[in-house]
Amino acid sequence: MSTRQRRIVELLFNQQNEITAADIAAEIGTSTRTIHRELIDIEPALAAHGITLHKKSGIGIKIEADSEQIELFKQELNLSVPAEYSPEERKILILCKLLQYDEPMKLFTLAHELNVTMPTISSDLDQLEDQINEQQLTLVRKRGYGVELTGKEQAKRQMISLLAIKYLDDSDLFGHQDDSSDHAVVHPLTNQLLSMVGKAQFFKLERALWQINKQSPIRLSEAAYTRLLIRLSVALTRIEHGCLIRQDQELAAQPGTSSVKDNGQLARLLQLLELELPQAEEAYLGSLLRGEAQHELGLLVNHNDMSLIETVTELIRYIEIKTQISFINDRSLVEGLIQHMHPAFQRIASGIAIRNPILTQIKKDYDELFTLVRQGVDQFVQTLHVPDEEIGYIVMHFGAAIERSKQFPWKVRAVLVCTSGIGSSKLLAVRIHKELPQIELIGHLSWYEAVRLPADDYDLIISTVNLPLASDRYIKISPLLTEDEATKLRAFIHDITLKNKEPSPAADPDHGPLDRLRQLHIYSDIVLQLLENFRVHRMNRSSGGPDLQSQLLHMISTIEQPSVLLNKEKIVEQLLHREEQGSLVMPDTEIALIHTRSEWVQQPLISLFRYDMPIKLNHEAGDVKQVLLMLGPMKLDKASLEVLSEISGMLLLTDMVALLEEGSKEEITGFISGQLEKYMIRKLDWRD
Repeated sequence: MSTRQRRIVELLFNQQNEITAADIAAEIGTSTRTIHRELIDIEPALAAHGITLHKKSGIGIKIEADSEQIELFKQELNLSVPAEYSPEERKILILCKLLQYDEPMKLFTLAHELNVTMPTISSDLDQLEDQINEQQLTLVRKRGYGVELTGKEQAKRQMISLLAIKYLDDSDLFGHQDDSSDHAVVHPLTNQLLSMVGKAQFFKLERALWQINKQSPIRLSEAAYTRLLIRLSVALTRIEHGCLIRQDQELAAQPGTSSVKDNGQLARLLQLLELELPQAEEAYLGSLLRGEAQHELGLLVNHNDMSLIETVTELIRYIEIKTQISFINDRSLVEGLIQHMHPAFQRIASGIAIRNPILTQIKKDYDELFTLVRQGVDQFVQTLHVPDEEIGYIVMHFGAAIERSKQFPWKVRAVLVCTSGIGSSKLLAVRIHKELPQIELIGHLSWYEAVRLPADDYDLIISTVNLPLASDRYIKISPLLTEDEATKLRAFIHDITLKNKEPSPAADPDHGPLDRLRQLHIYSDIVLQLLENFRVHRMNRSSGGPDLQSQLLHMISTIEQPSVLLNKEKIVEQLLHREEQGSLVMPDTEIALIHTRSEWVQQPLISLFRYDMPIKLNHEAGDVKQVLLMLGPMKLDKASLEVLSEISGMLLLTDMVALLEEGSKEEITGFISGQLEKYMIRKLDWRD
């Protein structure tokens, strides 16, 4: 089968109901006529396996067969080689083969394996050369010699990691290897990349990395954790295959590179993996561990792009006007869009394709909303072309917000795992609330948190991806929860969950309120400490010096809590380092948020500095007259981080902006305390 035919078959297998040829064409990016022509060739192949392609005029197309026939066909399709690859797939496969082998390959061999002519391979190599050079690698081509990639081993590992990050998703990486219940059609390119990443050892490495991350004062975000896991796994796979970093290469000689002697995390990782490595490899692995930690270092709030915040706010207002539904006070929608769109837009800007396997169904279920979001994004995001796949994810955030108000009582405790983003997980939560009110959703977790959750803490995990867990501990469904899946979920709860679980201790009516009171005490202490120590300082620009460093030192010196700030100069250095990564200046205001976490800070602290004249943060940011300074210790509990992030999110509110510009200390703390009270009520699910 051709690549296009395989994609058509995969779409049909993934559909619970009929799908039209027009919908298939839209999903694949071709014409309806082409789809009908391809179906003529596909039908005999399916029929040979006892699978019927049922067509209903005016309704659509659907696969009809028993599950065994479908699974057998999928397995055979996974093992087969497509008759043709798309030009993009072919070029990536060429790159993979050249990266995998440290010796020349003949053009004839590449042409034969990819089922194209030698001139086609030569043309592909011409187009790949710039991309290869950008990664500090060289494409060597000699008549009679073949073609080879030369360069430092570090550069080869980096390129493999970038390909994996771009072309593999979480389902590819973290789906259970032995899950026979869901033999999805896996493309040869996916299999090739999984082999180079080292899927066979992935979970052993992940368990070791989890132990290290859990004990670290700098907890990585899920995205950073996944990047680090891929890079480490690529390195260990290359080492296993004998592709080593030479001792005389640059990395081992660089100052600050790690070895087991001076890096506790590295020593622990090698101990857990039972590995002994050459010094150059120790230095390389240490640099990977340190690199992702440095990225997270000093992060107090989870959004650093004020222009994106402005875009999100404008988009929400636009959808409000068009739908006559109020969203702007839905902090869950605002935060969810910011957290999703920031990395998604970075991927789009980098030329990385966005995949959305449920785009067709989103367009069906949210036809009018999809059109409105498309129009809004086109109006407010003019520096990027945002594809329909990403629009679909944004629509799911709004869809979740529209349906969020429907609440029901619960009985079965369930955890949600959804890798498509916060919006899709919340949309799925709302669908579950609507269809199965006996389910109590106790948390939205990442895959790596869910697989480690003690079994006694929940009754069921509902996931949109395969998980490395026993089949009776979780069920996989789509983010949109079709009628068939709702029936499947009810049956799973009845036949498996309720039979395997005793009634939950959480059902004790005294347990919930007592637990909420404990949490209320924790959050209240944090809020009281922050607000009681909050100060508004009047500043003279001339007193602080000509540059930002001098002004920051002046601000820090003004704070009347010397026991909280142990080393002012070090804190200023860290603030400057954070500022270099991007200023948090609110658009259309003269307000900036400056923040960091530091080992020189003893407790969380917030202060507002009002200048008599504007000061400049850096060359890119505008002048500001108000600076909201947030400081926190390096080791900071989750509740404190949530409260600080919630306060930073208030900068989206016009009332908060007005108070920061002109309000008194009492007015500001009164507003913040009121907003945090609402947050705690939502957080603790407090009922009157």
